[in-house]
Amino acid sequence: AEVSQGHISVVLLGATGDLAKKYLWQGLFQLYMDQVSSGHSFTFHGAALTALEPGQRLMFDVLKKLACPPDEPPNRCAVLKDQFLKLSQYHQLKTAENYTVLNREIETLLRQEGLKEAGRIFYFSVPPFAYTEIARHINSSCRPPPGAWLRVVLEKPFGHDLASAQQLAAELSSFFREEEMYRVDHYLGKQAVAHILPFRDQNRQFLDPIWNRHHLENRTRLQESHVYWNVPCSLSSGRTSFYEQYGVIRDVLQNHLTEALMFLTMELPANVSSTEEVLQCKLQAFQSLQGLEKNSAVLGQYQAYASQVQEELQKAQDYVSTTPTFAGVLIHSDNLRWEGIPFLLTSGKALDERVGYVRVLFKNRAYCTQSETLRDAGHSQCRAKQIIFYIGHGALNTPAVLVSRNLFRPVMPEDRWREAVGQPDLHIFGQPLSDYYVYSPVKEREAYSVLISNIYHGRKDFFITTENLLASWRFWTPLLDSISHQPLRLYPGGVENQHLLDFEMVGGEVAFTLAEPVELRLMPSDYRTIQSKFRQSPLVSAWSEELISQLASDIEKTASRAVAHSGQFHLALSGGSSPVVLFQRLARHHYAFPWKHTHIWLVDERCVPLTDTESNFFSLHNHLLQSVRVPYFNVHPMPVHLNQRLCVEEDRGTELYAKEIVALVANASFDLVLLGMGTDGHTASLFPRSEHGLEGAQSVVLTESPVKPHQRMSLSLSLINRAKQVFVLVLGKGKHDITTLLSRVGHEPRKWPISGVSPSSGQMVWYVDYEALLG
Repeated sequence: AEVSQGHISVVLLGATGDLAKKYLWQGLFQLYMDQVSSGHSFTFHGAALTALEPGQRLMFDVLKKLACPPDEPPNRCAVLKDQFLKLSQYHQLKTAENYTVLNREIETLLRQEGLKEAGRIFYFSVPPFAYTEIARHINSSCRPPPGAWLRVVLEKPFGHDLASAQQLAAELSSFFREEEMYRVDHYLGKQAVAHILPFRDQNRQFLDPIWNRHHLENRTRLQESHVYWNVPCSLSSGRTSFYEQYGVIRDVLQNHLTEALMFLTMELPANVSSTEEVLQCKLQAFQSLQGLEKNSAVLGQYQAYASQVQEELQKAQDYVSTTPTFAGVLIHSDNLRWEGIPFLLTSGKALDERVGYVRVLFKNRAYCTQSETLRDAGHSQCRAKQIIFYIGHGALNTPAVLVSRNLFRPVMPEDRWREAVGQPDLHIFGQPLSDYYVYSPVKEREAYSVLISNIYHGRKDFFITTENLLASWRFWTPLLDSISHQPLRLYPGGVENQHLLDFEMVGGEVAFTLAEPVELRLMPSDYRTIQSKFRQSPLVSAWSEELISQLASDIEKTASRAVAHSGQFHLALSGGSSPVVLFQRLARHHYAFPWKHTHIWLVDERCVPLTDTESNFFSLHNHLLQSVRVPYFNVHPMPVHLNQRLCVEEDRGTELYAKEIVALVANASFDLVLLGMGTDGHTASLFPRSEHGLEGAQSVVLTESPVKPHQRMSLSLSLINRAKQVFVLVLGKGKHDITTLLSRVGHEPRKWPISGVSPSSGQMVWYVDYEALLG
């Protein structure tokens, strides 16, 4: 778009906030570097509610850390950075008078320098609840004079549903014209997403015949996913409050992935450079989407999310979060081009890989009789045919466009995209990189830098119009309403998810491929009111024999997953009478159990010799260890008997066991801890009002039992809560009263130690038989 020469004032509201620090100041500096020779002059005004002096200090701390691109000569970089700092100033914008003063300062500067005003950019990096008041102040006292333009940049969220989006849109439209508003979806600035339309335009000759329902497979997919290595299942600090209100669909699907879907499915305008034509075609694509129903989506929540919300937002222990952190949604279009073609939108936190992509998979009608080794694999017609707009992260770790070599060699603008070479061992969607034409950006640009440049150039097609925004909310709100109380599938996070979140299309609906792994099983018809949750954790309940069978089976599955993932399985087992039948079941029925790779630890031990019939280890050996092939060095009894003395503090048996755990168990986090529960609410050998093990960081402790033998050694709550999984086994009528009590109380480990069991980044499952549950 043509821009008149003159002065541009950029006002960044929320100049000391996280978004400004991470992206916006760097994006504005990039704009200045790109446009310093364009004939325009600039001033940059940082603004916030903070008073002048502290605000100024915070803002300039950020500006001093600005960086130039690697290809910028150091001398020029230093000069430009110095100039940018001189052109930047801080303002407190809190009252109507503050805005009047800012306007006066801009006008004074222009007059003194003899400059003509080209326009003003106001970037709202503030929460949406502040938009209306700021808009009122700008409109009344900070608009540029006639002949100069105003561009107001708005950050998401743009409402929570259709009604709130309509209200916000109505309020803003009373102060600004539609052409003045630029709603940011930073995905539209990501280079692979921004190139979908140009790619379709530049490759019309190849795509026109095949970009339709006759040639596409039924697995076109847009995906955006997250994983947090070593801190699986966590949100970035400070974002939990936002996420608890919005969830994965509002945070990612309703905006980012829907926008990418529009680029993919809209009819191509004759002129893709025409903002009006692009926006009109995008709106038509919105209007052709079929309505979503409850069964159009599968939803999940990673297991640590609920406790994270309770902790960070200081919610009560009985607070239950219904916010999805994973969603897979099936979308269809009524457009004849796409009739019958499913579009799968998937996003989640704590998945096994952080990666974003748009994948278009074409049908393959070829049947090849010659072996793969005798053919040119890269151009083989039997290989999958696909186009991938690789948004970032993942194996490639860079934006890219990939086209199967057996489709066509794409036309790509050489000044912006170059053919990538190397990484021969890398596989993308099961195929070696050599099977694709791969293009990556000549110069990688951060999404906000791209968008700020488009704001400067007045390119509205990179932003969300009011009409398109409301069309999107109109499409998503019915689904959001229908799933507001839908049960969520819990998943552990990372590679532990295995196939738990896989879903399939059945008759126009989606459903998880695997049955819910933790559920109320074998429930008699009389007991339909029992919920499959206990103390906000999954509950498995059945008659005792079936329950033990299920528990043994679940322990074996957990062991097999752990061995597949890390090569070993660390299992900590409690003593007492309840686990005896479980040990016998494991010994007699689970021949495929990976005992060779299993380490056996004790959760607690009585201070008697290991050969004493009172010893937990003696019981474990009698009923399990002597019947299975666990390597000798993989068995770790508690050192209660040292120097011919039992549990004497000076012998430091607790320290020895703690050191052994730290040496062998990664992060001292057991793969599985099996606990029981006493009638007084004790677990392991942690008793009510105990001086040791209920609080503090010590991992192995000596405790006192109210019954003989009194002295015990036990893992502490602190160590138990580091486990990846905790299973609690409760059997018999004698446990009914404490089970009922525990269902009502909160987190009070001093009174009931079992209530303090809450794995910090793992899953807890209760296995309670009907007698304990129902009496």
